[in-house]
This record gives sequence, structure tokens and C-alpha cells, in this order.
Amino acid sequence: MPEPYGDSETVRRVLRESGDTWAVVGLSANEERAAYGVARVLQRYGKRIVPVHPKAETVHGERGYPSLDAVPFPVDVVDVFVNSALAGEVADQAVAAGAKAVWFQLGVVDEAAYERTRAAGLDMVMDRCPAIEIPALG
Repeated sequence: MPEPYGDSETVRRVLRESGDTWAVVGLSANEERAAYGVARVLQRYGKRIVPVHPKAETVHGERGYPSLDAVPFPVDVVDVFVNSALAGEVADQAVAAGAKAVWFQLGVVDEAAYERTRAAGLDMVMDRCPAIEIPALG
């Protein structure tokens, strides 16, 4: 199966080399949402998660922020759990914030945002899940 939105090398680079501070956009304290479990897996693999959600809740011991531009320190990777219609704007914010990479979760697809983000020099993975990919790296 082709990997149009994140070849294996890009996935490995984002997970291993892009840095350990991951802004998780759409992460709230709702334990039933996928973002909650994925953020926990990222923490288990040594990533610092930064919850980004309008409620700005503390999740997994990390203080939340209402928006990406409200985070007062650099983030390395922006992991996007919002619906596809909103994801492109988040990718643009990640570029503006100086992130090194953007990751759109399973089911989050915006081909124009993918092209813009890659053209801006960032690595990008789309329609994949880091909680599935990171254990596979070994």
C-alpha cells in the first residue's frame, strides 16, 4: 500500500528526531476521546505533551492552553485531532509557531494543508496515528 501522506522515513524522523515537545490540538480531559489515549502513549515514549483545547484543561499532568499561539514556549510537533475542515488552519498556525513537524491523526485529511506545510519546510504526516507508529519503531 502506498504511503502518500507520510512515508516510513518521515514517520521515523518525526517520532525520533523532530523533538520531544508535542502540542496535541484537540486534547481535553475527556478520557473517551482518542486524543486522551494517544497523548498518554506519547508520554510513555518520552514525549512532553501540551494540551491545546479551548477549555485549556490540564491533562496527564500537563497544563493546557486555549490555542497554539497561547503556548508560551516552542513546540516541536503539532499533533492535530480536530476535524479535517479545521485542520488546515491548525497546520498554518504550526508553521507560524515554528514547529518542525505536523501530524494529522487518522481520518484527518487536508491535501492542500499537507502541500502548504511541506512547502514551508516542515515534515508532515497525515491520516496516521503516532500511538500506532511509535511502538513499531522498536
